[in-house]
Amino acid sequence: MKTSKNDKIFEGVIMGFLVLFVLITLYPLIYIISCSFSSPKSVFFGEVAFLPKELSVESYKLVFEDDRIWRGYLNTIIYTTVGTLISVFLSFTAAYPLSRKDLVGRKWIMMYYVITMFFSGGLIPTYLLVSNLQILDTMWAFILPGCLSVYNVVVIRTYITTAIPYDVQESAMMDGASGIGIFVRIILPLAKPILAIMALFYLVGYWNSYFNALIYMSSDEKYPLQMVLRAILIENDTQSMDPSQTTAEQAMMRESLKYSSIVVSTVPILFIYPFISKYFEKGLMVGSLKG
Repeated sequence: MKTSKNDKIFEGVIMGFLVLFVLITLYPLIYIISCSFSSPKSVFFGEVAFLPKELSVESYKLVFEDDRIWRGYLNTIIYTTVGTLISVFLSFTAAYPLSRKDLVGRKWIMMYYVITMFFSGGLIPTYLLVSNLQILDTMWAFILPGCLSVYNVVVIRTYITTAIPYDVQESAMMDGASGIGIFVRIILPLAKPILAIMALFYLVGYWNSYFNALIYMSSDEKYPLQMVLRAILIENDTQSMDPSQTTAEQAMMRESLKYSSIVVSTVPILFIYPFISKYFEKGLMVGSLKG
């Protein structure tokens, strides 16, 4: 089919906007990486615009020599792994029954879920609940308060309803399959795209989270990576600074250290994304088409 001149112009304008959008999106990441590999002096005086200037890895050496970074990394990996598994499990076990037509009171249960998206008890009641559960200053205080997202439950329920025909479940029931059997043998294998998407959403959420640790944790050795970075980025807490450096040199190093710390905390997520990206189109377009 021959493309008209107007169509070509329209496609050119759209491509131009897309390229501009990509550049706007990528520039902050490129800038941070460039600053992290530039000399502290260049970063401090704002001489880095796009590419690294006076290539240096001093800030990375300082980051990796700091025991708090490694301890924070280990804590975050544990919290993220356990939290993602719990969140995905709870989300799917909540969404599957709500997707079944034979669930009594399904609409009322769904309404109860949705209300929690708009109204909550607030910070103080939540803190009192966590305290009464005796999980303050533990891994569970970081994971449990936000382990279930109602929005994700709604998305999963919609996916199961639209992408997996209910006739398949009815056929399995006629063959004697139990509800758990249908969930494990039929729903989960057919819901891999949305399973991957939800796992990534929860994983990124836990990896970047620091608020629960800030509110419910008091032991430095239990802090996740983001809390350690907070100490470096906001409080300028640089215990591993070389005492032989002058005050000006330490100030320059602190500025460079901010960017290298951000890169160190972001790299794991950047490596995970390509393995899950193939599920994004199918998972995120859930419910857009039916039939």
